[in-house]
Amino acid sequence: MGPPSRERSEIRKRAALITRMGEKQMLDHEIVDSDQILSAASCTTNAIVPVLKAADDHYGIVAGHVETVHAYTNDQNLIDNYHKAERRGRSAPLNMVLTETGAAKAVSKVLPGLEGKLTGNAIRVPTPNVSMAILNLTLSQQTTREALNEYMRETALHSKMKKQIDYSNSPEVVSSDFVGSRSACVFDAKATIVNGNQAVLYLWYDNEYGYSCQVYRVLERMAGICYQTYPANGVFPA
Repeated sequence: MGPPSRERSEIRKRAALITRMGEKQMLDHEIVDSDQILSAASCTTNAIVPVLKAADDHYGIVAGHVETVHAYTNDQNLIDNYHKAERRGRSAPLNMVLTETGAAKAVSKVLPGLEGKLTGNAIRVPTPNVSMAILNLTLSQQTTREALNEYMRETALHSKMKKQIDYSNSPEVVSSDFVGSRSACVFDAKATIVNGNQAVLYLWYDNEYGYSCQVYRVLERMAGICYQTYPANGVFPA
């Protein structure tokens, strides 16, 4: 690994990263020098986009719904009180709260081919951290649970998105096991449901630390820093 070039560093001194939805989002390996204002989007968008891209690249996505079961956040009330979004005004530690999410719409800014194909909704739940995204997808071809899980495992190990996607095959994991996860999401293979061209995928994500790691990765790309990993292709020598 070498230091970023002076020219690239000078370009990046004039660039800005915002941690909210913006007009232009992209996978972090697609950042180019002409981009001066970049958006790191939201924790949920970061969690679902890598898996949606992988699924769309390999199988094609016809339509889908994203449901996020999200830990409550600081814009909710601890006790029932006024809120501009009425349901969010109810006591967050005592209720499951139906609300909206902009993550499904934001996906199309990163993956234009999915524009108009996804809907989304959210349920805020009384846990302090770690959330889950449930992807209910109609694929353009049929597959099996075993084949889809194996493809996602290979993607998590060997693809350019291996820092974004982690993979779990444990039958025992619960939300607290993913506190401190550095990945954008953890694909829960044991929960996968497949019926022909219908697939339901479950993704865990630390909506605080995992998202912060994603923001840091984008900053690294903006600075021209690329740390080497071993093995480079995810395969250890025999």
